[in-house]
Amino acid sequence: MKILVVDDSKAMRMIVTRTLRQAGFDGHTLEEASNGAEALANIRKETPDLVLCDWNMPEMSGIDLLSTLTAEGVSVKFGFVTSEGTDEMRARAREAGALFLIAKPFTVEAFQEALKPVV
Repeated sequence: MKILVVDDSKAMRMIVTRTLRQAGFDGHTLEEASNGAEALANIRKETPDLVLCDWNMPEMSGIDLLSTLTAEGVSVKFGFVTSEGTDEMRARAREAGALFLIAKPFTVEAFQEALKPVV
């Protein structure tokens, strides 16, 4: 499975990658993008199986990325890993088609719970 990790913080991309491995999701191909626009370009070239995306990023937010993918008819499993996890954001994410929203700070168990039905 190819997983695209999208976050404007290189440190956070590394933490997400490490947490994926700790949660037992190693062995997958992991790629990175530093914002929604870069992720969109990557997805248009080759659609990953799963996108793990931050919400707030420069150039294109995660929710704008998901909305653009939906508008273009791109079908990809999509989840948020973000610093905010309000009920409003979770509802907006679900309405946009996200499968889950993991709020930071997160745990290995949170990744296992959210990703097990998806991966």
